Amino acid sequence: MYKCKGRIPELETGRLRLRKMRRRDAAQMFACWSDREVTRYMNLAPMVGATEAADMIGLLNQMAGEEDAIRWGIELKETGRLIGSCGFNTWQLEGAFRGEIGYELGRDYWRHGYMSEAFSVLLSFGYETMGLNRIEALVDPRNAPSGGFLENMGFTKEGLLRQIQHTSTGYKDMLMYSLLYDEWLRARNNK
Repeated sequence: MYKCKGRIPELETGRLRLRKMRRRDAAQMFACWSDREVTRYMNLAPMVGATEAADMIGLLNQMAGEEDAIRWGIELKETGRLIGSCGFNTWQLEGAFRGEIGYELGRDYWRHGYMSEAFSVLLSFGYETMGLNRIEALVDPRNAPSGGFLENMGFTKEGLLRQIQHTSTGYKDMLMYSLLYDEWLRARNNK
């Protein structure tokens, strides 16, 4: 059974390197996490200082050590710049073999295929290394671009989960999307 043990392995695509974030990455991640357009539908208020980004990176890495989450920084190989992050917010192996993904990308990098590229290795890691059968994503119903992206990646919109999350502004409804291992495998084999 998969155990993270705080290890965040490096994953690569043609243009990207998914890697463990470090405190020295705080300024680059602050550029992403402080942008109101990026955080609009996230369960995260826009950050107001790079110290908050450094604290978030520390928390995410700590959660990997506690088997609670695993998050990669998305680095452009050409420049070494972090342009966003992605990973598993939660996972449950025994009895479910499911994980929930989360992701965000700096606005300057939208619509260039970067997140599709990152997802190619993220999904492979989830199914092949972690042994997941089901990968889920919760999306704010107002975030049509994110829902469209997931559907393009093969995910199915299952329905609305009413008041599933509590935030500083109250309870929020979320749409549930999922991709099963068999569906992912079929799509990969048909390419």
